[in-house]
Amino acid sequence: MIKFNELKIGDYVVGEYEGKTWPGRVTDLNSTDKQICVETEVQEIWFDEEHLFPIPITDQALLELNFVKETLPDGFIKYKKGPFRIVTAKENDFSSFEIWHREDIRMNPDIHYIHQLQNAYLQMTKVHLTNEVVV
Repeated sequence: MIKFNELKIGDYVVGEYEGKTWPGRVTDLNSTDKQICVETEVQEIWFDEEHLFPIPITDQALLELNFVKETLPDGFIKYKKGPFRIVTAKENDFSSFEIWHREDIRMNPDIHYIHQLQNAYLQMTKVHLTNEVVV
């Protein structure tokens, strides 16, 4: 479950309804009823917060967000999107990593899921993280 106050429009999440999961993007937030509208591949669906789940940060999830992956000579893995960087010591191990954008460097941020990364990215770059290609 994701807490309502963690979400922003544009965040990627997974909604669950009657045992079926629907990945998608948050398109609207109803703070009165704490409901979240998610645009899925089929249609927009409203979910209660207890039916929304985070997407873990993985190599595949970052590549789907169009990060460019680079293996450094020391074995570290760097993911790049424009001037934003994520560096981890081991392949597909995001238990400890650092992110930076220009002079803003954050060591081992409390980020475990894509929506949290999107919110940190927005805070650091003033632009929402999507799957669009950034040069």
